[in-house]
Amino acid sequence: MTSSDRSQTVDVNRTYEVRTYGCQMNVHDSERLSGLLEDAGYVRAPEDADGDADVVVFNTCAVRENADNRLYGNLGRLAPMKTKRPGMQIAVGGCLAQKDRDTIVDRAPWVDVVFGTHNIGKLPVLLERARVQEEAQVEIAESLEAFPSTLPTRRESAYAAWVSISVGCNNTCTFCIVPALRGKEKDRRTGDILAEIEALVGEGVSEITLLGQNVNAYGSDIGDREAFSKLLRACGRIEGLERVRFTSPHPRDFTDDVIAAMAETPNVMPQLHMPLQSGSDPILKAMRRSYRQDRFLGIIEKVRAAMPEAAITTDIIVGFPGETEEDFEQTMHVVREARFANAFTFQYSKRPGTPAATMEGQIPKEVVQERYMRLSALQEEIAWNENKKQVGRTLDLMVAEGEGRKDGTTHRLSGRAPDNRLVHFTKPDAEVRPGDVVTVEITYAAPHHLLAEGAVQHVRRTRAGDAWEKRNVEAAAKPAGVMLGLPKIGAPAPLPVAAGSGCGCD
Repeated sequence: MTSSDRSQTVDVNRTYEVRTYGCQMNVHDSERLSGLLEDAGYVRAPEDADGDADVVVFNTCAVRENADNRLYGNLGRLAPMKTKRPGMQIAVGGCLAQKDRDTIVDRAPWVDVVFGTHNIGKLPVLLERARVQEEAQVEIAESLEAFPSTLPTRRESAYAAWVSISVGCNNTCTFCIVPALRGKEKDRRTGDILAEIEALVGEGVSEITLLGQNVNAYGSDIGDREAFSKLLRACGRIEGLERVRFTSPHPRDFTDDVIAAMAETPNVMPQLHMPLQSGSDPILKAMRRSYRQDRFLGIIEKVRAAMPEAAITTDIIVGFPGETEEDFEQTMHVVREARFANAFTFQYSKRPGTPAATMEGQIPKEVVQERYMRLSALQEEIAWNENKKQVGRTLDLMVAEGEGRKDGTTHRLSGRAPDNRLVHFTKPDAEVRPGDVVTVEITYAAPHHLLAEGAVQHVRRTRAGDAWEKRNVEAAAKPAGVMLGLPKIGAPAPLPVAAGSGCGCD
């Protein structure tokens, strides 16, 4: 940071908008970007701003073949708006920015700032520098400058939070570009993780999701293969923490001690997202996935033995290069055996920069589409049958915010069961806030949600609900704008910092 960076202030109210693409890691990063901007004095633009803000930030993803087309299309739509709005700035960060670097400014010269996955903490300074120097600022760090969870945050939820325990990945899957963009795995100190969780609970958060590109490889930095299970058990000793989840694990690193920790720690939820990608051993080998069908199904069997009511979800790629009909049938076999509660299925698309993009045996699109439809139909049938098993059960739901699109017209609310299934329930007469817990009986099952059509049996007001209510009261009382002051640099005072895999890379 130069002296000119430190001396500049802006004496107008400035609004911002952050647009997020990609996986949970990007969602978590966007919370940090919002926190950094608000810490520097920016004001969040209304939800319907649609680019009508002083600063628009794109937090990009690079795992899809058309990711760059999507970005440049959106940037193109903002170009005339920027011409009409003096002082407007556009920033591009995330995985695509890390990959393309100077290319972004070459193709979209109206972009003011380009920053990478390793230096999101520099965004306010780069915006100010671009404003003062009146030229684009491109700064891509090659290694992590600050662990994401040490930066300010504007969490989207008052009652649930992401907690990052590692960044980067040591795997070399041939379809995935993430390790090249986010670097080798770097683990966070256990004490720092637990301190953040305790601070979150102190603010009213009652559910946390431990986040990592390969979350159960945690401890590889120090050579402790049981570090992740120890972390789960330590979360179980935090008073006031009601629900613990994690995403996404890798079958290679999923060990028996993790299963035992899940089963024996009451606040670790009976939910597991376990990416399969393919059920074919030859395709798994071509993907450089270090497990085979038997190993994967063995994990599922052990999890179900320890937690019979666990909901297991997965990621599957259809049409990977070289996939034969026999290979695809092996994937269908695993789906039938595993009986996933949900599957995030993807038609293979080339990720530029990955080995798979140049492999022989690329599958025609119409073949991929036909297989995808068959897999989707099978999984839909299985998910519906698995959900039907929930009918008649009495469940405690954590009331959610914004998850039921029809809640307003159906006089219902929505919540998440311990296994993360989405449940729509009849709105009770008593006040219920997001973060509170209600007890209901499941009366109907659809493939992707459950209904509790009877009266709510019990409402438990929680500190998480109090936190949600406090946030909304404060938001309503907040003045329309604040003065933009000096951007803050460096690690702030500790701040506390809801899931399937968005990119299918785990």
